[in-house]
Amino acid sequence: MKKLLYLVGWILLYFPCDAQENNYVRIPAGNYHLGDTVSLDNPKRTVYIESFWISKYELTNADFEKFVRATGYKTLAERYHNAMVFEPGLEEFRWLQDSTAYWRFPNGISRGGIETKMSHPVTCISFRDVLAYCEWAACRLPSFDEWEVAARAGSEGYYFGGVDKENIGDYANIWQGRDHLKADVSDGYLYTAPVGKFKPNPWGLYDIFGNVFEFCAGSLKRDGDRSIAHARGGSWWCSKNSCAAFNTVYIGSVSPNASFSNLGFRTVKNFHDSFGSTTGMKVFDGL
Repeated sequence: MKKLLYLVGWILLYFPCDAQENNYVRIPAGNYHLGDTVSLDNPKRTVYIESFWISKYELTNADFEKFVRATGYKTLAERYHNAMVFEPGLEEFRWLQDSTAYWRFPNGISRGGIETKMSHPVTCISFRDVLAYCEWAACRLPSFDEWEVAARAGSEGYYFGGVDKENIGDYANIWQGRDHLKADVSDGYLYTAPVGKFKPNPWGLYDIFGNVFEFCAGSLKRDGDRSIAHARGGSWWCSKNSCAAFNTVYIGSVSPNASFSNLGFRTVKNFHDSFGSTTGMKVFDGL
């Protein structure tokens, strides 16, 4: 009986309920190969990463609604009516400013709300809105390096193992059409898809590529003294002919006050901060 109780306590210490219930995946500490030889923003290098927990899924509308209900928070798009949305028929890389758009109506009121899309990733939120959520939820954004380590799942290429530009549609909600002049619903979704609808990467993370760009914490040399936010992973808008940012190397840039209908995020928790003691953590470094 004592051995059984010890085993139960050991499991709770290192695999806490919070980590499972909130769908976090633990990324082991170690040295990882990142970047690419031709990228100025993300040069090829080896980095050491401390262990961290990253959410399996992009944050959903349901998750964000809990935050809003608890705090009464109003996003920048609600306050300044400056969200950018898309509709088929626009030329490549063109977006519309819609004064009615915000997270509850991420493509503007005329295009419908999220009543039946609570499991979709929250969008039309700015980087500053995301930081407010993270402060409330006691979590944070992944760094550039953490995001890339989790996305690659042990691979050293543009994609995680088994994925290339041709079959990425099995793993990501992207734009399948040649251009954006006509609506593309070939994968069942014009805009966002429910999180976890497509295949995960080998470490169990969903929607790493496509669905929505994911805000990350960090800055680039080209930012200079400017306040710039960055996001990774591509989105439902990205196609093989336009953008093609659904890979592990590209780092996008946007104003920290901007709200787009293809921008969202996933969260990170440090093992020390979120899940108690790390005594003996090295035992799990190989998982």
